[in-house]
Amino acid sequence: MIRTGASHPGAAPVCHGEHVAGIAALVFDVGGVLEVVSDADDLLTGWRRRLGLRADEFTDRLASVDPEGLIEIGGMSEAEFSRRYAEALGLDEAQAEAFMRDMWDWYCGDLDTDLVAFVRGLRPRYRTAILSNSADGARREEERRYQFGELVDLLVYSHEVGLAKPDPRVFTLTCDRLGVPPDETIFLDDSVRSVDAARGLGMHALLHEDTPASIAAITALLDD
Repeated sequence: MIRTGASHPGAAPVCHGEHVAGIAALVFDVGGVLEVVSDADDLLTGWRRRLGLRADEFTDRLASVDPEGLIEIGGMSEAEFSRRYAEALGLDEAQAEAFMRDMWDWYCGDLDTDLVAFVRGLRPRYRTAILSNSADGARREEERRYQFGELVDLLVYSHEVGLAKPDPRVFTLTCDRLGVPPDETIFLDDSVRSVDAARGLGMHALLHEDTPASIAAITALLDD
């Protein structure tokens, strides 16, 4: 559930000036893009101190909760995820509920209102979608906070479709559901691996580093 893989010193830069014809759809990541998500260290350090655990002990216990990453591909329910956290960290019922509330607050972050306003203005000229590596409960929590279902034409959550980025199949699935081929689709994500995978399928993939640069890069592609 901890989102990783954002910026990287070897990241491919946002492309400016690339000639693009016939763009019909745009796809956006959530965590680190539409949502500004802080580092998880503050959240986790607070809970580690509250529970009186050493740093290495706390890290090992967290790592035991979902070592195979099942939560992202629908292999574990939110209830099971919470139960495993409670068992690994020795939480009572009230603590487990508080831990999950804190986790969801961190997970959903704060809305990037400038980028969301830009995305909202793309319709109806373009088809739009969200493609997110997610966990059971993400749709509920993000819809309650941000109403993403009203923002875009399509929501693709990895835990619901059983595929997570950078698996090329999840990009193909998204394009198929949009009814738009990859070479007519712009994709924005803050993960280098996801951007590279999308480019490998022919999508016009951009690495998100900051909102003004991403908006400028997308606008340049659409204006060409």
